[in-house]
Amino acid sequence: MIDRREFLQLLGSGVLAATMPSASLLANKVPVLSRIIPKTGEEIPMIGLGTSRTFHVDIDDSAEIQKRLEVVRTLLFRGGMIDSSPMYSNAEEVIGKCLDQISKARVEEKIFTASKVWSVNTKAGIREYAESEKLWREKQFDLMYVHNLLNWQEHLKTLQTYKKEGRLRYVGITTSHRRRHEEFQEIMKTEDIDFVQFSYSIANRLAEDKLLPLAQEKKIAVVINRGFQTGHLFKRVEGKSLPDWAKEIQVESWAQYFLKFIISHPAVTVVIPATSNPEHMLENMAAANWRMPDERMRAEMIRYFESVAA
Repeated sequence: MIDRREFLQLLGSGVLAATMPSASLLANKVPVLSRIIPKTGEEIPMIGLGTSRTFHVDIDDSAEIQKRLEVVRTLLFRGGMIDSSPMYSNAEEVIGKCLDQISKARVEEKIFTASKVWSVNTKAGIREYAESEKLWREKQFDLMYVHNLLNWQEHLKTLQTYKKEGRLRYVGITTSHRRRHEEFQEIMKTEDIDFVQFSYSIANRLAEDKLLPLAQEKKIAVVINRGFQTGHLFKRVEGKSLPDWAKEIQVESWAQYFLKFIISHPAVTVVIPATSNPEHMLENMAAANWRMPDERMRAEMIRYFESVAA
């Protein structure tokens, strides 16, 4: 497995330049398991990229754009989902600029594009979707959600129409709030959706009660947000060592510990930790290796975390 030092050397040596001549070779060293999208059988890498807070930078700041470009290139080593929203300031514009720079020398692995409609007004949502297409420079999104269930009845109709027209491939809904879980479950039971996105972590396991089992029952793909609880989990284990047995499941950092707990749940399809650091992107991707904890080990992971968390 490629380590951080080797990755930085590759960055400095130009291997990760726009042409990416050695990307396919490097990809073989980055173990990223895939999961099946239940409705179609399509495979998708289990580690993706979120952009909330981390891709909101000045579009004319070349140094900051370069950092995000390196993060996206890292994800491209094995493909994977990149997730954004009009809610995330100018993150979509930054993504579009990164993808535009990469597009002239695309590698085989394809980014799985996912964004959201976030408007109380139906017509405004239609304009918002068109603006996302423009910013991403995408003619066909892989996935479009109704964000936080805002005007979901009308927006779902629009997205289903776009899906039939070939303008997008998958339709979904999202939430980051517990108070919406009951309504969320009803939509999962009654509407024709392909993906759901919600919060789940080692310290927030509420989704295990109903959302995750229901997704399995209805054959809906699950994308997990806030797997690090916006960084709060790292503060809880600051200065604490990983358990010796973490090596048994190929965990080398707390980030991998938290991510591996999430993706080892059989209902989870993808987790999308946000980062602006290519080192962290690579570290996150490496969590999806072959050594997955079983139920006994998952329970031990919870016990250990709770024993050391401040």
